[in-house]
Amino acid sequence: MKNLRDILFVLPLLMVLTGCYPHRAVGLLQDRKDLPHYEKAEYVPYRIQINDEIMYRLITMDETIAKVITSNQGSGVNSVHTYRVYSDGTIDIPFLEPIPVSGLTIAEAEALVQERFREIIPDAEIKLTLYNKTFTIIGDINSGTYAIYKDKLSIYQALAMSGDLALGADHKHVRIVRPRENDAPEILEFDIRTNTVLDSKYYYIYPNDVIYVARSKGSFYKVASYSGFLGLVTSSLALLVSVLNWIPD
Repeated sequence: MKNLRDILFVLPLLMVLTGCYPHRAVGLLQDRKDLPHYEKAEYVPYRIQINDEIMYRLITMDETIAKVITSNQGSGVNSVHTYRVYSDGTIDIPFLEPIPVSGLTIAEAEALVQERFREIIPDAEIKLTLYNKTFTIIGDINSGTYAIYKDKLSIYQALAMSGDLALGADHKHVRIVRPRENDAPEILEFDIRTNTVLDSKYYYIYPNDVIYVARSKGSFYKVASYSGFLGLVTSSLALLVSVLNWIPD
């Protein structure tokens, strides 16, 4: 019986030692030598891929031609259209020859589409963007698909949009699955805790990215808050006292 009592006394002590999440395990932007160090990398603009949807806005004062293209009335035309990038890398805009946009940045594609439109509308102005400008988060987090609302959206802003990482999430092995045209998707795995994530190749989120956050293996034995931890310890001690009173000397 003495061994059993010793075990029952040790269990609460183990819970105290392992019951909560220390800052070093879940804190972000830590400056520690034992964490991975990631090199800085310049931001690379997104390049259009097959099956992307392009959205462009045509602005012109050429009322006659604009009516034919847009079927709108008025002295000015401001119309929005979306087109999918075909398997040959082109988009097919009415009244224009197929335009090859796959592999171009948004700025390059915008200039090319505007150049083509100015062959029939001299004052044409084109504003072009991606219609499918979204990323997806799955795993131990509020999963969902979210819009990329700004250029150079960071990993921290992306996670904040989903409600941030859960305490039980595996902060050491966050993964980004990034599609690549005519190739297998690229998988980027990194430790989100280190401050060297800033301006590294893991820092920016691109359209069609999938962020995967697994659950930490040790999270089963931990609690999310001190109030929950205190309740767990209290109930365990109450159980311990009951058991000890039941065990005969």
